[in-house]
Amino acid sequence: MTQTIAPRVRTLVLLLLAAACALLAGAGPASAHAAVTGSDPGQGAVVQEAPARISLTFSEQVALSDDSLRVLDPDGKRVDTAEPSNVSGTTYAVPLKPGLPDGTYTVAYQVVSADSHPVAGAYTFSIGAPSKTSATVSQQATDDGVVGWLYGFGRYVSYAGFIVMAGGAAFVLACWRRGSGVRPVQRFVVSGWLALTAATLALLLLRGSYTGSGKVADIVDLSLLGQVLETKTGAALVSRLLLLAAAALFISVLFGAYARPSPTTTLNDGAARRQPDSSEDAQEKRDLTFGLAVGGVVVAAGLAASWAMSEHASVGLQASLSMPVDVIHLLAVAAWLGGLGALLVALYRAPADAPVDASAVRRFSRVAFGSVLALIATGTYQSWRQLGSWSAFTDTRYGQLLLAKIALVVVLAGVAWISRRWTGRLVEAVPASAEREMARVGAGADASGDTVADASGNDPTGTNTDHDADEQPVPEPDDTEPADAERAAQLARQRAARDTARQKRLRDADPNRFGLRRSVLAEAGIAVVLLAVTTVLTQTEPGRTEQEAKAAASSSASASADAGASGALTLNMPFDTGGEDGKGVVTVDVDPARVGDNEMHVYVERPNGRAFDIPEVKVDFTLKAKDIGPLPVVPDHIATGHWSANGVQIPMAGDWQVDVTVRTSDIDEVTVSKNAQIG
Repeated sequence: MTQTIAPRVRTLVLLLLAAACALLAGAGPASAHAAVTGSDPGQGAVVQEAPARISLTFSEQVALSDDSLRVLDPDGKRVDTAEPSNVSGTTYAVPLKPGLPDGTYTVAYQVVSADSHPVAGAYTFSIGAPSKTSATVSQQATDDGVVGWLYGFGRYVSYAGFIVMAGGAAFVLACWRRGSGVRPVQRFVVSGWLALTAATLALLLLRGSYTGSGKVADIVDLSLLGQVLETKTGAALVSRLLLLAAAALFISVLFGAYARPSPTTTLNDGAARRQPDSSEDAQEKRDLTFGLAVGGVVVAAGLAASWAMSEHASVGLQASLSMPVDVIHLLAVAAWLGGLGALLVALYRAPADAPVDASAVRRFSRVAFGSVLALIATGTYQSWRQLGSWSAFTDTRYGQLLLAKIALVVVLAGVAWISRRWTGRLVEAVPASAEREMARVGAGADASGDTVADASGNDPTGTNTDHDADEQPVPEPDDTEPADAERAAQLARQRAARDTARQKRLRDADPNRFGLRRSVLAEAGIAVVLLAVTTVLTQTEPGRTEQEAKAAASSSASASADAGASGALTLNMPFDTGGEDGKGVVTVDVDPARVGDNEMHVYVERPNGRAFDIPEVKVDFTLKAKDIGPLPVVPDHIATGHWSANGVQIPMAGDWQVDVTVRTSDIDEVTVSKNAQIG
């Protein structure tokens, strides 16, 4: 029978579920798990000749599609000519049309990292000189939006389904074998199987759109589904479905042949008593238990491996060791949290004539303790592998989420210790109050479970001292009266309400059992939030990868930081064109004199210091050590003796030669030069 949870307890459950949903909803899209560590041409670079191809280097191998690398000209038209390909290691390239004109080009990339997460981004480079560009690239990541949210929710449901199914079955086999015949426990385990199966099918359909366009319409695109089946993640999802078929057979045996009770014998007094198992029956039961245990471990390990082989554990350092460690980690989580959920269901929903006993709770306590030890060992290893440094705990999103997870595990362990204390107080013997309740149920019930009352309405057992409405005897319909279906239904409802109330009093008769129920409920609520944090953690870029990406970006921009610290660059160069008024001083200011965008000002003065105008002034930048340049800049006239140009691109740091061409008449001009360290 279904037990209604008290309003205060129900409110606690709803609050905990709301906290978990808020955590999931507040989690931003998953960061890139493969970082771009290099490109040719580089970001913001200005090259004099059009390159034959564009290449990108990632921190790990990635999966490519036909449109993974796109190059757009200043008008937004594609100039790449073929599908991208892997040229060496983690470097991927796409060829370009020959003879591209000068201007700014946009490189957009969208790939799938080795740990199954989509990676997207864009940057620009210029040929000849920078120009305006109309090319636009969507700023919304493919793992954002409706499809991304659905995919993240599907991952959460799949983890929860696995934990409920595997942990619930383990609780029945290892801790409470009698629970295999309890209907609420059966529904709990089967609901986990249904949730995992439905989530796996949904992830298989969502995968193509999730790693591609991110459009809802592409969810039903069968061509995308075919491409997904050829990937590592697709193979893992299909393997999971096949293993779920084996899990269905395991569950049917667990709740079928294994749950079948021993035969009963009717005694002379009319009571039915269970016959003791014969040695042959007992051996068959032990063999079935052993077979279910071995088969259950194999199926559960295979399901856990479907995550390990396609996500964080399968890439990076020591992948061959990390994957089995990740399988053990997932199995430990399932044994602890899934078993906790099954225990909660047993404490609240098990019928009064088959309550979960103290020995079962003690066995689960030992299983949970072993699971916690396994989680500490495997979690420590995975933390070292994914973080790499102590600073990553606080400097990366992955590390911050990991700290939150550790804090939740500590709190959960503390509440579990409280539950362990309640378990220690729980005794096998039924307390006196529970014995009285059971006596009332047994003595006051006939073959159909109804109370027998005499003509005065009194309980013949003499134990019915309560006068609540649910304790009043329910009269049987008189055969002499016409059959009344509505009256019969009303009597059935009254009997059900009465039996429910009796079972509730029987379950609550032991205060230690009631305290255990409350502490286990608190554990389950914390476990819901812990599972949400873990799901977000699996979608977040590992701290080690994030720090490597930051290091690569900072190394390419280190010259910029140094230049920013030194301030503007000023060059004074005297000139003499040989004509009338051909002498003077040209001053070039470059601010902030760093790699990337700069602002340039040019001032022309006579030898006496007075500003004057000339017909033309041009500036070229050349880095001879790298064979870059000359990069021409034609500044705009601002005022008398003053010219300016914005967005002057310096592609890399080095000893640059600055050439200034000064023309004082139609035929008189000169070029003066000076070297300076820029960047």
